[in-house]
Amino acid sequence: MEIKEPVILVVDDDKDIVGAIAKLLEMEGYKVIKAYDGLEALEKLTENSIQLILIDVMMPKLDGLSTMMKIRATENIPILVLSAKSEDTDKVLGLSMGADDYITKPYNPMELVARVRSNLRRYMQLGAIDTANKTDIIEIGGLELDTKAKSLKVDGKPVKLTATELKILELLMKNAGRIFSAEEIYSKVWNEDAYAVENTVMVHIRHIREKIEINPREPKYLKVVWGIGYKIEKI
Repeated sequence: MEIKEPVILVVDDDKDIVGAIAKLLEMEGYKVIKAYDGLEALEKLTENSIQLILIDVMMPKLDGLSTMMKIRATENIPILVLSAKSEDTDKVLGLSMGADDYITKPYNPMELVARVRSNLRRYMQLGAIDTANKTDIIEIGGLELDTKAKSLKVDGKPVKLTATELKILELLMKNAGRIFSAEEIYSKVWNEDAYAVENTVMVHIRHIREKIEINPREPKYLKVVWGIGYKIEKI
């Protein structure tokens, strides 16, 4: 699936920051819609077809994390969190609430554009990589992943995953039995060099487990091989 002019929603109560990001993204060929608090962001989302969201954490009326939770109830589009906090605990919290990526202020413009591109590419072309000569449906036990429709069923019931979660699961299901380190998963899914990415990958793995396992503490499918990485069991 390709869209010539992807639409990005930028949400921050600082209008100067929104303006600067909008100008940067528009120079890269993206269409930008602006919002200045969480409630306005939710309104813009219902009124427009949006492919990616950049959202600040601290905002009036409805903060970024609460807004993200509401969005995740119905949408799996990429969400990139903008925050002045750089501690790992804050990053993990943002990822735990449904973010696909985390950008610390003050941001590097080139890095911001690169992360936007990476997340958009993963969302728009999910399942397009390494699918030659293979069916669009991957089945392992009660898991049924449709790489073309970007959908997952667990024991016949639809389960919502984010674009990043789907890509991670696709990688692991296509290579059932093979162990991937956190660095391998990050480099293949995010298409970026992996550095100190254990927490980021761990949070996404935990989310996937919570959605596909009957008992996430005793997983049937998604296993941790301590000190090495993660794998999907062959069933």
